[in-house]
Amino acid sequence: MKIGFDNDKYLKMQSEHIRERIAKFGGKLYLEFGGKLFDDYHASRVLPGFAPDSKLQMLLQLRDKAEVVIAINACDIEKNKVRGDLGITYDLDVLRLIDAFKEVGLYVGSVVLTRFASQSAVVAFKQRLEGLGIKVYRHYNIEGYPSDINKIVSEDGFGKNEYIETERELVIVTAPGPGSGKMATCLSQLYHENKRGIKAGYAKFETFPIWNLPLKHPVNIAYEAATADLSDVNMIDPFHLEAYGETAVNYNRDVEIFPVLSSMLEQILGESPYKSPTDMGVNMAGNCIIDDEITRKASNAEVIRRYYTALCDRVKGKVDDELIYKMELMMKQAGLSTEDRPVIRAALAKAEATEAPAASMELPDGTIVTGKTSPLLGASSALMLNALKHLAGIPDELALISHTIIEPISRLKIGHLGNRNPRLHIDELLIALSICAVTSPQAELAMKQLDKLRGCDAHSTVILAEDDFLTFKKLGVNLTCEPRYQKKRLYHK
Repeated sequence: MKIGFDNDKYLKMQSEHIRERIAKFGGKLYLEFGGKLFDDYHASRVLPGFAPDSKLQMLLQLRDKAEVVIAINACDIEKNKVRGDLGITYDLDVLRLIDAFKEVGLYVGSVVLTRFASQSAVVAFKQRLEGLGIKVYRHYNIEGYPSDINKIVSEDGFGKNEYIETERELVIVTAPGPGSGKMATCLSQLYHENKRGIKAGYAKFETFPIWNLPLKHPVNIAYEAATADLSDVNMIDPFHLEAYGETAVNYNRDVEIFPVLSSMLEQILGESPYKSPTDMGVNMAGNCIIDDEITRKASNAEVIRRYYTALCDRVKGKVDDELIYKMELMMKQAGLSTEDRPVIRAALAKAEATEAPAASMELPDGTIVTGKTSPLLGASSALMLNALKHLAGIPDELALISHTIIEPISRLKIGHLGNRNPRLHIDELLIALSICAVTSPQAELAMKQLDKLRGCDAHSTVILAEDDFLTFKKLGVNLTCEPRYQKKRLYHK
């Protein structure tokens, strides 16, 4: 994969910049941490060279100074809100995050339950955390938030919240997802720290939009496409332009809340340390792009993928037409069309020729391979086999897995496991291939090519089963699907 981003430079520059911000506030900083910390695959796709765990690695350089506070909205616990990418509820994700932080050596100080109102499910979760030895704090809903600043910054506002006892100078406030109350948690802590005579400051870490790239740079458009369902819109920061005469990019929610936030900081600290929402940020990613053309190309590809995701989500009933209109507008603004994704043309041509679902993949050397539907293999499984053969230099006519192995698996699925589809999914195919690799050098060679699929583009002419979708995701393949199911049913598993 061609590199457009210097990850080593980013780790060094980002950690140094956070240290400078800690020093600016006299030795204590509450850092609101947005986006994904462990697995930021969006960033790695649009900034080729950005490691998915870059933000985590950056924090590990500050581990002796840092502790983590995880915020979760009590309403999300009560509603059993689910993370779409992981398929688990927010409260379970808190447990996952705690484990993940501890495994890499980051200290988790506590969990804060925001908008706490003694909901029965939330009280039970609090007791569960405390039973596990985790400190839990309660923050309450403040009437008039965020407009009634006098009440918010008072004993009837932030003063009602429990003071989170922290030990280290960098407090990373993160959450399972948006709307968890990270900013309010930070501001509440500033109020309580100030009452105790402790100097502390606030800053925000968001990778996107990248403030020092143009508003319509593909990297920033790709972020807007990724958050279109949240109604986030990139915009020029008017406060930054007025204060410094410089153009900077931010997004609507931060720009809209800044006057209120600035007034809160002024009331808490005596004066606001920031003249614009861009000032609050500590993101250095824009300074580490080393090949703008590569990042532009990668970001344009991401916009097209997001467009296809939205089309499929509409078929599944997850989004409405308004989101599709937004995505189509972004495609036009970026000057993109579906023709700019070569695997789409290849898959559709294969489907037309075979009159059955088909799939295609572009390999690292630019070769496009395809897969067709057969009695024992789905198109995606056939594609996987053909891709591994090509990468291993194995002739197409050589059968890596004998029908005598595939057929019993198929019979097992239909006869005993209750499946209607006799065809092997990708994960089933790979298990069969790994078994064959014990005695077949060619199968073993094919298995060794799996890592080369990471970052490859693929397209299916039908919406795939969840099993196949997840396997592509685990392998790091960038998949899109035509927005239609293979069979006309009302219920699709």
